[in-house]
Amino acid sequence: MKNWRDNIRKVVPYTPGEQPKKEGMIKLNTNENPYPPSPSVRKRLEEMSVDTLRLYPDPTAGVLVRALADHYGVQDDQVFVGVGSDDVLAMAFMTFFNSDRPIFFPDITYSFYPVWADVFRIGYETKALDKDFRIRPEDYYGENGGVIFPNPNAPTSILEPLDLIRDILEHNRDVVVIVDEAYIDFGGVSALELVNEYDNLLVVRTYSKSRSMAGLRVGFAIGHPDLIKALNDVKYSFNSYTMDAFSLALGAETLKDTGYFEECMEKIIRTRAWTAKELTRLGFVFPEPMANFIFASHPDIPAEELFARLREQDIYVRYFPLPRIDNYLRITIGTDEQMKTLIRFLEKYINGRK
Repeated sequence: MKNWRDNIRKVVPYTPGEQPKKEGMIKLNTNENPYPPSPSVRKRLEEMSVDTLRLYPDPTAGVLVRALADHYGVQDDQVFVGVGSDDVLAMAFMTFFNSDRPIFFPDITYSFYPVWADVFRIGYETKALDKDFRIRPEDYYGENGGVIFPNPNAPTSILEPLDLIRDILEHNRDVVVIVDEAYIDFGGVSALELVNEYDNLLVVRTYSKSRSMAGLRVGFAIGHPDLIKALNDVKYSFNSYTMDAFSLALGAETLKDTGYFEECMEKIIRTRAWTAKELTRLGFVFPEPMANFIFASHPDIPAEELFARLREQDIYVRYFPLPRIDNYLRITIGTDEQMKTLIRFLEKYINGRK
């Protein structure tokens, strides 16, 4: 008899950032927002009845879909929502990447892409970023089964211009191109303005970063109605009730408080600029940061060493022991006080090492 273990699907799983639970720690390793959600979210949560949990949520996610459509100036049938952008992206992989040709994405990118490709048995080719960690659009001109890339990129924090995205779209009219904009609210022009021009463009966003709602799990995609219908068809074949009632209600509520949202973005961008200046003073080098993190390297001190010393101080950053980026740390932007503590330790450690 054949061993049942031979029929298990085996993949190398995605490795999430460490989630320590220590009093007084400084957690700068998972790109969460250091500020709480909008006060209107708290108010709406207090108004919601626990009896809501007795009922199935709306499978169409109507309240959230309508709120997102109104907020971004598109039609309801151009919006798809899911349990965080990871869920949305997984649905997109299943839905759109089904040809016998490989999909393309960068070699340095969000590390969930190759995991999904393996899980869903999708062939893929990685395209090497140039020496400055930038996308070369001509690498995406060849025959393929689809294209996906983050913008700004993770983990480099580099933003590619809209002209580059248009270039890639122009050379890939017969496949779906997905632009993963998890960090776009922290700077740059969104590809959303291209969705009515290109029927094969899907733009994916998340509430986990700029909306301070990583614990609620809300993601969405905007694209041509035909793309959204295809995604919904797969969703309803997989799990009709993907989003809970609280996520739907609170996800819609936070979009109303634009003033609070803009205030938080301004604070993070301001703190990012201060942190970048201080890291430069300490000898670090990094691409221009356009997300809520900085991808930094010190020419004289290995990143792995710095990662370990910071961890001993209960300051958590992200280290990737991977080719080309194994001497970089990804440092999330926290509060002003958290970043000052980080800089004070780095300054003391670097000076003491000389």
